[in-house]
Amino acid sequence: MSTGLITELNKLNSLERVAKELHTKVQYSTRKELSPYVEGDDTVVKLLNENAKLKHRLAIINQAIADEKKNMSPETDSDNTLLIMDHLEKIFSAAIAEAYPLYSKTPVIIAAVNNVSAKFGDYQCNNAMGLAKKMKEAGISISPRDIATEIKRCCPASPLIDKIEVAGAGFVNVFLSKQHAVSALTTMLRDGISPPNVPKKRILVDFSSPNIAKQMHVGHLRSTIIGESICRLLEFLQHDVLRINHLGDWGTQFGMLIAHLEDRFPNFINESPPIGDLQAFYKESKKRFDDDEHFKKRAYQHVVTLQAGDPKSIKAWQLICDVSRQEFQKIYNRLDVTIEERGESFYQSRMLSVVEFLRSKNLLEHDDGREIMWPNVNKTGIPLTIVKSDGGFTYDTSDMAAIRHRIEEECVNWIIYVVDSGQSTHFNSIFEAAQRCGIANPNEHRIDHVQFGVVLGEDGKKFKTRSGDTVKLSDLLDEGMKCSLKQLQDRGRDQILTPQELSDAQESVAYGCIKYADLCHNRISDYVFSFEKMLDDRGNTAVYLLYTYSRICSIARSSGEDFSNPAKILDAFNIVLDHEKEWKLAKTLLKFFDIIIKCSSGLYLHFLCEFCYEVCTAFTEFYDSCYCIEKDKTGKIVKVNHSRILLCEATAAVLRQCFKILGLKPVAKI
Repeated sequence: MSTGLITELNKLNSLERVAKELHTKVQYSTRKELSPYVEGDDTVVKLLNENAKLKHRLAIINQAIADEKKNMSPETDSDNTLLIMDHLEKIFSAAIAEAYPLYSKTPVIIAAVNNVSAKFGDYQCNNAMGLAKKMKEAGISISPRDIATEIKRCCPASPLIDKIEVAGAGFVNVFLSKQHAVSALTTMLRDGISPPNVPKKRILVDFSSPNIAKQMHVGHLRSTIIGESICRLLEFLQHDVLRINHLGDWGTQFGMLIAHLEDRFPNFINESPPIGDLQAFYKESKKRFDDDEHFKKRAYQHVVTLQAGDPKSIKAWQLICDVSRQEFQKIYNRLDVTIEERGESFYQSRMLSVVEFLRSKNLLEHDDGREIMWPNVNKTGIPLTIVKSDGGFTYDTSDMAAIRHRIEEECVNWIIYVVDSGQSTHFNSIFEAAQRCGIANPNEHRIDHVQFGVVLGEDGKKFKTRSGDTVKLSDLLDEGMKCSLKQLQDRGRDQILTPQELSDAQESVAYGCIKYADLCHNRISDYVFSFEKMLDDRGNTAVYLLYTYSRICSIARSSGEDFSNPAKILDAFNIVLDHEKEWKLAKTLLKFFDIIIKCSSGLYLHFLCEFCYEVCTAFTEFYDSCYCIEKDKTGKIVKVNHSRILLCEATAAVLRQCFKILGLKPVAKI
């Protein structure tokens, strides 16, 4: 917009505001009704005359602005049009501010219209009702429909919008532009799927966190899967993400493990002990600890020597940790999880430092031999035990040391703890205490506890083995592989696929169904673990999504042409969205960027799962209604619809990106 127009508009702003306020009050009154007031009040007469002149000048200005906007190409708009919801919020925020300046701060309400109601548009602005109510409270009576009409009139031009209509009592319906959709899909195919622009942050995600000397079990499943997907989501948005495994590698239990190691493998210093089953080793040492007082005393002595840095105790501790690390890494490799170990032992020296830091701020109080810290100045809730009566430290101490290290040394501005809901009270206290002592600043640091429910068996109780033991994660993954292979064999896929293709499909389905069954539920809720439901190829399951993806990939292969380079195809053919199912699929794909932002805002992955299912169902409708390849009676290809196959390729590209975030490994043949 030219400088002259901007200057002129600034001069008119104050007059326009006065005129609009007066216009609102008098627009439904006749001149006759107003005459007793107008004739006796020169001020009102002058304002009405000034208003008439203002309207004329404003009409000229608006026309000039509209003409300039028509001449502006969409590329000159700095708005990120990948985010449809965000873009529409800005459009309608500007429209409301222009139509009703007194209500310019009103939050914009934009909703996507469900597919059944597509005739009412693709998105809807639902502010008119609320504005009518607010105006009525202020003594101004305007119908919601009239408000909606005025909002529509004031909407600035947008490359995303084909048309805007007012319907019903006051709904403003937005119809997306096919031209914009074609442009967006073409860009996806030519350049790949780029993330929407967001402010970049340095983020630390604390997840998985098993304990040394214990097997990873089903209780670690959710933290590991959810944490990995959150990291992938944030990395897609190009944040700087630190993936941290806060291992339980320190504490009194190591005293009994070291004492037991000394007895079982006396020469462990020179020869690596063959500890095959660390879980059994732990149970043996625990039984001795509970039953043998002499052994218990030795165990406590080893805790002291370990904390004092005794070389022999440190060596034993390292050996035990190494055995656990190897077992953990096998699980992480199978689940395709990348994570950096930083156990509790890492924070030993930092615990001493944080204790002195809290003492220097006079935040520690003596309580029955302990040193405690209240999370808030009102001393409500449960205090943190920073130093035990024997001088030792607690989980509270290590968590305070960890959060201080992460903010002050790692310089992160967003910390995410992926830990079960049972720890919510503890983490709330830690976060509150970190703010109270000045470690965390709520204006600079975001700290989230991404909590989740438990995994249930089909009996509705905590998922356990038939004997009542906790289910080992390795056993669970093995069972998934068996069930996956059986399903593929039942479908005769072992007769069609090569051995390598069958193995790839088996792993894709097995691990994919376990991950997806977890992520597709709202993480706050408990969910029932059932391989039968997970492996169902109907409904919102990983199997249905993976089969649909495989079908999409087969279409281009069946065409007899090379679609491996979509950019080359686009040089000769354009995407056309004439059929209603083509248009529906295209609009569904364009929701991807809004869904990504929605997931990252609240760190809920089930929204992305629901989107994947919506894409697959929209594709199935498209595939059933729109021929991509036409053949004659002999099976010879007589026509290839390049536009539709390009739409298939765009669908596959979007699903691939979603699967990557969710940790699913799609295969072209399944």
